[in-house]
Amino acid sequence: MAKVPRLSPAEADAAHAAAQKVVEVHRRIAAYLRHGMTPGQIDTWIGRLLDDIHVQSCFKGYVVAGHPAFPSHACLSVNECVVHGTAGYYRAPLKAGDVLKVDIGVWHTVGKDRWVGDAGWTYVFGQPSPLVSRMMECGKVSLRRGIAAMQAGRPYLDWAVAVQDTVEKEYGFHCVENWGGHGIGKKVDDKSKRGLHLPPHLLNHRALSPDGWTESGMKWEPGNLVAVEPMIGATTGKTMQKPFEFNKRQTDWPVFIADGSLAVHYEHDVLITEKGPWVLTEGMEEIRDIVTE
Repeated sequence: MAKVPRLSPAEADAAHAAAQKVVEVHRRIAAYLRHGMTPGQIDTWIGRLLDDIHVQSCFKGYVVAGHPAFPSHACLSVNECVVHGTAGYYRAPLKAGDVLKVDIGVWHTVGKDRWVGDAGWTYVFGQPSPLVSRMMECGKVSLRRGIAAMQAGRPYLDWAVAVQDTVEKEYGFHCVENWGGHGIGKKVDDKSKRGLHLPPHLLNHRALSPDGWTESGMKWEPGNLVAVEPMIGATTGKTMQKPFEFNKRQTDWPVFIADGSLAVHYEHDVLITEKGPWVLTEGMEEIRDIVTE
């Protein structure tokens, strides 16, 4: 298993600075969103915003084997799309009742290094229905409880148990299967996106098979930096993806709940310390997530 990096105090401060940048982006997005906007319009505006505050998108141009290069500044996932929605996959104007998941990763320069800030939040257009309201509450509560379980010396599995039991036993929803969080850090070189996705991989549920999550027994150490992100489906945790429109041998990016039901997604950056987990993106909790106009 790959070694999980441990940050020095100076590196922790740099990571915190990057996290504040991504929180600032979400604050401005929350103030900007209006009914009738399309994801394409929103992503174009986000691109200009990133330039204005002197950060760069971690996502645009990101390449994974079997996929085209990611085409957007942010992941903009609507309704049954849980993560990795692109600016062009959903072209309709957003209207009352729509649920938009916004996931943004930015590179922020501190000294000679570029650090990742990565955060996702769910926004609803108009007053939420009882189902949407309960799912959004479930996402936030499961995220907080999972983080509280991330104590130095405890196994990664504690995070997943806290999240899964909240989502499935208490709220009756479903953890999205086999998707989860990841380590983050500083950019390794200019030719790759390494730093955005580092070890460990953090499922939001117990392993589905005996060898399904080999890292689950590893223990948190002070200095570990991760992006944790519950992904929740209303009626199933199974997902599907479609072939890429312009190259059927590739898989397109958006990840959909398999039965077309609603999804929510929340993501914080967390640093493990001797005193407990430090939520670097804590300011996300104060963001207005209901788009009223």
